[in-house]
Amino acid sequence: MMRRIRTTLLLLTVAATALWTAAPSAQRRPTISSDLASHAPGRHGLHRVIVQADPSSIVNLRIRGLGLFRRSVDGAAVLDVTDEQLEALSRDSSIAHISGDLPVFANLVDTNRITDADDVWKGTSGFLGLFSKPGYTGKGIGVAVLDSGIAAHAALESRVIAHVNLVSTEPWGSGDPFGHGTHVAGIVGGDGDYSATSVYSGGSAPDVRLIDVRVLGSNGSGLTSDVIAGIDWVIANRTRYNIRLINLSLGHPVTEPSTTDPLCQAVARAVAAGITVVTSAGNYGITESGAPVLGGITSPGNSPFAITVAATDAADTVSTSDDSVAPFSSRGPARFEMTVKPDLAAPGTRIVSLEANGSYLSAAYPQFHVAGRRSNAYMRLSGTSMATAVVTGGAALILQAHPSLTPAQLKVVLQMGARYMDQGGLIGAGAGQVNFEQSMKIADDGLLSSLLNSVTSVLGLSSGATFRDTGTLIDGIYNRTGLRLLGILDLGQLLGLADQAEWGVLNLLGLGNPLGYTPANRLVWGEVSGWTSSYYVIWGSAIQSPSGQYVIWGSSDYTDPNYVIWGSSYVADDRP
Repeated sequence: MMRRIRTTLLLLTVAATALWTAAPSAQRRPTISSDLASHAPGRHGLHRVIVQADPSSIVNLRIRGLGLFRRSVDGAAVLDVTDEQLEALSRDSSIAHISGDLPVFANLVDTNRITDADDVWKGTSGFLGLFSKPGYTGKGIGVAVLDSGIAAHAALESRVIAHVNLVSTEPWGSGDPFGHGTHVAGIVGGDGDYSATSVYSGGSAPDVRLIDVRVLGSNGSGLTSDVIAGIDWVIANRTRYNIRLINLSLGHPVTEPSTTDPLCQAVARAVAAGITVVTSAGNYGITESGAPVLGGITSPGNSPFAITVAATDAADTVSTSDDSVAPFSSRGPARFEMTVKPDLAAPGTRIVSLEANGSYLSAAYPQFHVAGRRSNAYMRLSGTSMATAVVTGGAALILQAHPSLTPAQLKVVLQMGARYMDQGGLIGAGAGQVNFEQSMKIADDGLLSSLLNSVTSVLGLSSGATFRDTGTLIDGIYNRTGLRLLGILDLGQLLGLADQAEWGVLNLLGLGNPLGYTPANRLVWGEVSGWTSSYYVIWGSAIQSPSGQYVIWGSSDYTDPNYVIWGSSYVADDRP
């Protein structure tokens, strides 16, 4: 059943994308995202939409005055349209696709010891200076933080090297009036030496160069088109600031396949330009009543080109043995394509980082304040936003050591160095919780591809798993065609050909890697597989958790355990 549903979705997607060239223009109508296809009359009679078309058709739309033109983004125009104008656009054969310009929202312990970032900073001295390795702190790597802005803070000094405001509704603002972006920036690259509290040891990469691209307004939300404009600005300025990474701790509910989603298309453009995009999985893991939710990944976390990050709960200890996927963290698979997401996991609960003086979060939630004041204050927040920033900083460490790595190679290195989380499975934590010291070792040894290495010496405590998926991996794991066991020399080949690696394959380092012999249900679904007697969990299965609540598939607005629906409620855990 699962394969049949996915095949149908794939055929529909292929058919939709092929219409542009295959169907006669007189018969072809533009495809449309699900939020617009079932839209109610717009508030005040208006809808904000993103219209994809060729350049001449976009110019023609402006000439015809079919809607109020707001801005251009790559390959599309952003318009305000009435119900009647939207209906006219949906019949216009010169248009390829129409999406809603949806609002995006910020997806709200000693993390560096949990991820071993501090060991990467120090390096190793070796024996009598032999085989020593330098320390890395992300120096020289540009990281673009697309968020609510970055405020002045002692822990950032002068490392914020550029500011740009692309919030179309607040083009005059500066700093960080909401407070989310500053907290995220501190997790990526704050300096712990200035800390007013002992529980903040600095960001994952304390010497990165931060580029502040403000795309969220003072209330923590923004428009999809503003985020797209931010990504395109980064692409245009990547050489000027050596931008190698984009941090997107934000998202909106998935309303269409990633192939037509304009935000996912922008992510794909950035990756094609050599920029690694790290994005949050979303905070849709549970309902308000505590029922578990599957399929709550947000856009652009559903992009196969993004590194999508889940949040883990470190249980307030440095040991990783008691870590688990945070209940609020969105789990896969991603809607429409049924892609295995997230790709990785990182600590995301009760994370102490920078507090923006006078911001909304600071004023509205004084209980989150930890220490310090004014431009040297610190607060505690939880969310996949925080986990995403942890991974972005760790990626900067690896790029400093290996600047030639492509986004695909960097993803392999980060995933291979992670430790698989049996409780979460692939759809809860992806390849597992990051360990940057192990990932650096994978990069060092894999790129050398030495016969002197062994799987045991390279793997260490990591699981050695990596994948990329467009929707075929789950079926491949069940029928065993999607599993590939690699020897030590295969690692070098996989890294070298990462950009051409096969989609829908779970690559496992070590011919005896235990994940290769784990039952499919357990490998994919984690603890959820223990809540059912079915060997083959399929989308929409009625599964009851140990607490007696039914697992909800893709929605937090759930009434019938046999009915597959999708919702958009925002669930966050920001408890101190």
